[in-house]
Amino acid sequence: MNIFSIYNPDIVAVHTTCLSEVIGDDIPTIIKKSRDEGKIPEGKVVIHANTPSFVGSNVTGFANMCTAFVTYLAEKSGGTTTPTNVFPGWLDPSDMREIKRLAAELRAPITLCPDTSDVLDLPQTGIYEMYPKGGTTLAQLKGLGDSPRTIALGKFTAHPAAEALEKKCGVPFDALDAPIGLTNTDLFIDALRQAAGVEVPASIEAERGRLLDAMSDIGQYFHNVPVAIFGDPDTVIAVTRFALELGMVPKYVFTGATGKAFENRVNELLDGPIPPAIVKAQADLLELHERIKADPVKLIIGNTHGKHIARAEDIPLVRVGFPILDRIGHRLFPTVGYRGAMRLLEKFSDAMLDYRDRTCSEEWFELVQ
Repeated sequence: MNIFSIYNPDIVAVHTTCLSEVIGDDIPTIIKKSRDEGKIPEGKVVIHANTPSFVGSNVTGFANMCTAFVTYLAEKSGGTTTPTNVFPGWLDPSDMREIKRLAAELRAPITLCPDTSDVLDLPQTGIYEMYPKGGTTLAQLKGLGDSPRTIALGKFTAHPAAEALEKKCGVPFDALDAPIGLTNTDLFIDALRQAAGVEVPASIEAERGRLLDAMSDIGQYFHNVPVAIFGDPDTVIAVTRFALELGMVPKYVFTGATGKAFENRVNELLDGPIPPAIVKAQADLLELHERIKADPVKLIIGNTHGKHIARAEDIPLVRVGFPILDRIGHRLFPTVGYRGAMRLLEKFSDAMLDYRDRTCSEEWFELVQ
């Protein structure tokens, strides 16, 4: 009642807590009772997601939230809307903006759910706004059920909501990995092209070509470089594929999330002329550190929590994924799409070449390494 009377939102999203889950609060019943008692004003919406701290991880809670949008809001009116649904999974606002830019270049209308661009990175204009203009509207969320198709980008964070929408409203979906790197972006562009019935424009072909040119120019520095990759599962899966495209050798691929699905997917990607990797779900950084001590790598790719390993073992760390707590700017630049891949390419090569400049003997210190 306080929220509606003071802030007057159109929708309130409730997430449970450990205590609420232990007590066994029946949130849907509480919401219904509140509406029956007039505590929820007419035309306003309250939804919820179960997010107990003792089940799964941050990834589980995010997936439950996305699924709740579908469960509570998606409707099948009998008509068909033009936009393709895109469930982006756990990405930064800049990534979501890049997905929208690519869709606009393709002239393929989309509904992005969720969309944190221009919300979590609202521009500083000097004017306070309680509710930024960005994000996905309530009307768009309700229209998810009338879309001809959904593209879900990430098995752990996006596929559950797409499965729920297919079951509820009959909307088929393409189950893809996050569009990080060359192949994953190709697959996303192709799926969006087919869903919208459009051709890929020359502008996107040019972006892809520039990425290919950069990969071929700098590929010598990545060839057979052993790397450790860790973090949230959808990000790690996509980054692992990109590392393989660059000629790197993933030696350790770890996530804290549970389930064999992660290990199975990574092992699918590694199935080929690649030295055996240690792939683990429900793993921790202590084990990763112990393994790196015993058999080092030349590059670590992961979030801020990897900095202790990087410092202790003097190995370059490239910060990718969530959370990045000790550097600024990562939310301003995308990692998805061809442009995002070029940025990652730059970060990987800069980290490795900076290390070479810093550690090589004087006679090998050249202007161009």
